[in-house]
Amino acid sequence: MTKKPFITKAQAEEIISRFPTPFHIYDEKAIRENARKLYQAFSWNKGFREYFAVKATPNPTILKILRQEGCGTDCSSYSELLMSKKCGFKNPEIMFSSNDTPLEEFRYANEIGAIINLDDITHIEALEKACGIPETICCRYNPGGKFSISTTIMDNPGDAKYGMTKPQIIEAYRILKSKGAKKFGIHAFLASNTVSNEYYPTLAKILFELAVEIKKEADVDISFINLSGGVGVPYTPDKEPNDILVIGEGVHKAFDEILVPAGLGDVSIYTELGRFMLAPYGHLVTTAIHEKHTHKEYIGVDACAVNLMRPAMYGAYHHITVLGKEDAPCDHTYDITGSLCENNDKFAIDRKLPEIEMGDILVIHDTGAHGFAMGYNYNGKLKSAELLLREDGSVTEIRRAETVEDYFATLDNFWDVID
Repeated sequence: MTKKPFITKAQAEEIISRFPTPFHIYDEKAIRENARKLYQAFSWNKGFREYFAVKATPNPTILKILRQEGCGTDCSSYSELLMSKKCGFKNPEIMFSSNDTPLEEFRYANEIGAIINLDDITHIEALEKACGIPETICCRYNPGGKFSISTTIMDNPGDAKYGMTKPQIIEAYRILKSKGAKKFGIHAFLASNTVSNEYYPTLAKILFELAVEIKKEADVDISFINLSGGVGVPYTPDKEPNDILVIGEGVHKAFDEILVPAGLGDVSIYTELGRFMLAPYGHLVTTAIHEKHTHKEYIGVDACAVNLMRPAMYGAYHHITVLGKEDAPCDHTYDITGSLCENNDKFAIDRKLPEIEMGDILVIHDTGAHGFAMGYNYNGKLKSAELLLREDGSVTEIRRAETVEDYFATLDNFWDVID
């Protein structure tokens, strides 16, 4: 089984004539279609909104596309809040879900009208000190233990640094209500990158039952429930992707079974998707520039972990297509490497691929989320450009590649020192 790139070899060659590799490129048409399908899946809930996780793909052009499709943003830092504001998002289109939060970030989030999502009960005092308690507030829940679907363990929330225990969150709502809050939300993130249509409905049931308990114990009505992220994508080509329409209907069923009978049928459902919204619609495009024949067969490319950190950091799989050789037999075994002085700087290990020749163009799939965003400057390597494949087939540069001047810009009088 394989994955099909959204650009051809001829398209790539034309793009490379203007924008040298490596670069990330995003598919506008597919991004829009996916956002519309998400809204279709939750059209049964009149207050539904997707708060796109800015950390996944923090590019203003991408954010503006999503805003045109009705999305808001989820932010976790001052920079992300500022980018959202500059892109035209406003109250209530911004959520601020942070942890270990500086007071000045609470102040700015409140100033621009973002919905503040408190990660810890001690943040109530911090928020009050920073800017007072707003009328609309959200709290993040962590049930602890392991999160399972049927007999399959999906993740381990008990080891996660995020969220409050059930006793803490109930007490938090009591305190917030006493301090003047009037509109309350619940947020939780229990598993990452699930490729299962059961995750969201199972999570929803947990949060819906919690909302009913909070109403009883803290005497507050929950106005919105944010299911957060966790709906993933199949990085390997053998897996079936999630069906967001089936997922939406599963959440709808739990909503009708739990919230409606409890008098909470007007609760708005929010999502906070990053990977699902963008990952499949981004490629890292790179060129083979070196081959090495030692104890293994290596192909060196002009991208490295600076451009895509996930394989080095997590051992994550990203599918690779050699453009123009899509139908050639995968009868060679390679490690595909970058040039960092780290042995984990490999996009693939012992990967079966067609024979690769110098100058071949490789597409690394599913880099639209947590690809460019996780980049860094180790070894003095520079971040790549970001490009957008427009709906009309044209290609626009939406972030230029870094230059060496950018790299040295934060060093006072650097050029004077070395002259």
